[in-house]
Amino acid sequence: MLSFNQVALRRGKSLLFENVTFSLNQGRKIGLIGANGAGKSSLFKMILGELEADLGEVELSSNLRIAHLEQEIAATEELALQYVLGGDQTWLKIQQQLEQATAAEQYDQLASLHEQLEVIDGYTAKSRAEQLLAGLGFAQQEFNQPLRSFSGGWRIRLNLARTLMTPSDLMLLDEPTNHLDLDTILWLSIWIKRYQGTLLLISHDREFLDETVDGIAYLNHKKIDLYTGNYSEFEQVKAARMAEQQSSFEKQQRERKHMQDFVRRFRAKATKARQAQSRIKALERMELIAPAHIDSPFHFRIPQADKTSDPLLALDQANLGYQSSLLNNIRLSLHPGDRIGLLGHNGAGKSTLIKSLSEELPLLSGQRHAGTNLVMGYFSQHQVDDLDMEASCYTHIFRLQPNQREQEIRNFLGGFDFHGDKVHESLHNFSGGEKARLALAIVAYTKPNLLLLDEPTNHLDMDMRQALTIALQEFDGAILIISHDRHLLANTVDTFLLVENGKVSIFDGDLEDYRLRQLGSNQPTNDKKLTPSEKQTATTSKSKVNQKKARQLRTQIKTLETRLERLLQKLSETEALLAENATYDKDQADNLQNLLQDQLSLQDQIETVEISWMEHLETLEQLDP
Repeated sequence: MLSFNQVALRRGKSLLFENVTFSLNQGRKIGLIGANGAGKSSLFKMILGELEADLGEVELSSNLRIAHLEQEIAATEELALQYVLGGDQTWLKIQQQLEQATAAEQYDQLASLHEQLEVIDGYTAKSRAEQLLAGLGFAQQEFNQPLRSFSGGWRIRLNLARTLMTPSDLMLLDEPTNHLDLDTILWLSIWIKRYQGTLLLISHDREFLDETVDGIAYLNHKKIDLYTGNYSEFEQVKAARMAEQQSSFEKQQRERKHMQDFVRRFRAKATKARQAQSRIKALERMELIAPAHIDSPFHFRIPQADKTSDPLLALDQANLGYQSSLLNNIRLSLHPGDRIGLLGHNGAGKSTLIKSLSEELPLLSGQRHAGTNLVMGYFSQHQVDDLDMEASCYTHIFRLQPNQREQEIRNFLGGFDFHGDKVHESLHNFSGGEKARLALAIVAYTKPNLLLLDEPTNHLDMDMRQALTIALQEFDGAILIISHDRHLLANTVDTFLLVENGKVSIFDGDLEDYRLRQLGSNQPTNDKKLTPSEKQTATTSKSKVNQKKARQLRTQIKTLETRLERLLQKLSETEALLAENATYDKDQADNLQNLLQDQLSLQDQIETVEISWMEHLETLEQLDP
């Protein structure tokens, strides 16, 4: 269907790739990944014929129908539904011919055209287009609104709907999830699974790639390597290959130890068994994939604020919105150590809540109380647009702290992969990913104790997303985050709040529960029907027994948590001794052996206590409240 044979491509003075050879067969779904600027979008343009190879050949099957996602759309008077229907050019042409034949009363021609329409399933075109619009988050009343009435992000959604509407043998999707919320991404992943054609997908969303592709094309060091399997499988293979180099292996072991510390730190934070299981599973996956990112150019931390307050920020009986109230009677307190993710469909009010907390949007009524020592780091979706394009990275940071030495600023920016002359370049030629990195660097440099993050991963590549995830794990302050990146949420958030129907409430579950909820996959129960009196009797009797059991379980859980904390402390002390050079002196051989035995024993005890703690939590969950 598609093949690259010894292809090389230059853009200006830069060689993007050379000697690229690979084939894409019918029905495959391939994720094209690589760092920002590696040449992924340019490769798409070569397939579309918009760029010529400097060397080699790009070969396509004859009569290949290609659908591709445009990144821009004009703000015209054309209606949204008509624009999406226009993705099927054959259908559109037949419709135009039908109108002409009807006006000219050419009845034989009309009959022929209706037959053609039936062949291409044209009679269902309107309903299919409406389903695409609904799936991508458009309300029915918006179907017949002009393109000019939609914001840039929503117009890109219209482009996506038009692309999905286009009959195709090969579909090229370049970052389709960038302007989507989590609900819409869940819908899109199902649509792609059902797509019968061949797919080449550029994405930095690992969960989305895992759900949609069966192969990975990795553009790195000006080459493309093909891997079988989804993105997670690619990471494991990449880590294994890198471990073959001794220097990489040593870095991997340090990174793995680093992630093991995170697992220990967070696994006992959850208050319910399902949350605990979800957190442990996510963090253990982080431990496995961390070695695949040791060659990342991004290594940074978010400096801790000097002081804090408790609570840091609170809303009391607040009504939030613009002209009218979108969220009503909101009571919310943010405390040090809170790690909260916001869930809810697009337009439910997630961004409105964050804007109100940050004071970007005034409250319609109610009170906002800020702690005395509150230092807020706020990253919004328009943060990149607010950067000074005439200034440099260095200037943006220097303005925050003019008395800081240049080398210290350079060191800080280096963690975000801004090095050498790059730190003094104006932002005019920066990519979207580079601007997003700088915006995050500015937020981090303020030493916040509260982070409000609204889609911070847009335009970031895989390595930067991984570095941001680790930085947020290390951050000791409070976090409130909106993100469609499920990997980021699963590894940085302890609690979810659901924004829905004008309210903000605790979501009692994890991201998998939310996915099932949104896709309507929760199965109804088959409980035996009881009369009201039978229900009351059964409930009263069961409640008394369960209350006693629950009290006993909570006492046992508290005892296990205390023991776990004590064991973790002992393990930390033992490993600190093992990290000392003096421990490995010849005269300390016996002491070293004792420490190693203590380490193994403590690790075994911790695992035993954690298993028991999890079982007790699960039993408690099964009891009625």
